[in-house]
Amino acid sequence: MATLNDFDKLEIRVGKIINVEPFPEAHQPAWKLTIDFGEKTGIKKSSARLTENYSKDQLMNQMILGVTNFPPLQIGPFKSEVLVLGVPDTNGNTILVVPEKNVRPGARLY
Repeated sequence: MATLNDFDKLEIRVGKIINVEPFPEAHQPAWKLTIDFGEKTGIKKSSARLTENYSKDQLMNQMILGVTNFPPLQIGPFKSEVLVLGVPDTNGNTILVVPEKNVRPGARLY
């Protein structure tokens, strides 16, 4: 069972998507995201399987939550540095977990 100390080790921060590119090399349809996590964490990249529910235009400037302190994951030719958080819709496709109100990039979930 996870403890509060385990949760405290995760850095889940608010980020703002500042660039979205197709990722045709991915085994499953995905976007390559560039995300601004504020001054402390900076700009990070992530691959996210969001193509079923989000267009490029819908993702631009979207505020998201992401785990910023996992080790990078190599996905084909792309290095994903952040785990963008989401939940499955009724079809099993990802819906983003987003802050309800506008908050500053870098704010930490607690």
